[in-house]
Amino acid sequence: MKAVVYNKKAPNKLVFIEVAKPEPNDNEVLIRVMAVGLNAADYRSMRMGLIPKRKIFGADVAGFIESVGKNIRKFKVGDEVLGDLASYGFGGLAEYALAPENLLVHKPQNVAFEDAASISLAAITALQALQKKRDIGVGTRVLILGSSGGVGSFAVQLAKHFGATVTAVCSSRNMEQSRMLGADFVLDYTKQDVVKSNQKHELILAINGNYSLLGCKRLLTKDGVYVMVGGDLRQILKARLFGWFLSIGNKKMQFLAAKANQKDLEMLVKLVSEGKVKPLIEERYTLEQAPEAMQKLNQGHARGKVVINIG
Repeated sequence: MKAVVYNKKAPNKLVFIEVAKPEPNDNEVLIRVMAVGLNAADYRSMRMGLIPKRKIFGADVAGFIESVGKNIRKFKVGDEVLGDLASYGFGGLAEYALAPENLLVHKPQNVAFEDAASISLAAITALQALQKKRDIGVGTRVLILGSSGGVGSFAVQLAKHFGATVTAVCSSRNMEQSRMLGADFVLDYTKQDVVKSNQKHELILAINGNYSLLGCKRLLTKDGVYVMVGGDLRQILKARLFGWFLSIGNKKMQFLAAKANQKDLEMLVKLVSEGKVKPLIEERYTLEQAPEAMQKLNQGHARGKVVINIG
């Protein structure tokens, strides 16, 4: 099969080559991959030297079940599925990928493969971060720092779905996109210092760690929650080290590493199928162009998702 494989000597550290087609064990399915959504988890893992065993990145996959192990009960050959393979060694940037059945859900017929490949990791991250405020609902004031990328675009839509009042923060070129997604207020971080605002929020979702933790804590209501879901290694360590100390009292400062969850994914896919949430795809590439796509994503400032169409 054709695949994009990590090679530290290559210009982009990724090469498009022919490799052996994997065979599922008794507890795995083999997916004929139709589309893969790229995520920060891909390039950040590569940057930190966390290379998958088979050296193939790509977590969010959508495709057909090609074959199944003898212990598989939920899926059969021909089923259309999607899922997040980050916790199972990645493997999506290839014509075929292996997965256990607990990481997959059925893909509705009215959801395109490229849309399906855009959901899993980004949407689950947004959902689990928003759920840190257990009583999120009508009137909850949510501040989203970084509303234009994959996680941010889902966060805006999901927060509005829950009835929240959303303030989105992004660059000037992405302000209209955030308004289109439903944000009530949109701030341009290039023109104003968000953490100096006097507006208070019950929930702050930080897609990156570019903002002062103390500044963000000041923006919280007396029982507010700050959740950081991304950032470079230095920012993540800072949030983990100081978050517990800053959480003394009613205001909570947390870092979230989202976990694949079948029920969460089923709910999100249902929302997409019903047209209540829409994946935003900025660019589409072929599998052969995946090294170029990864390099662009690594540069930051993506608007929505970057998808690799394989099938």
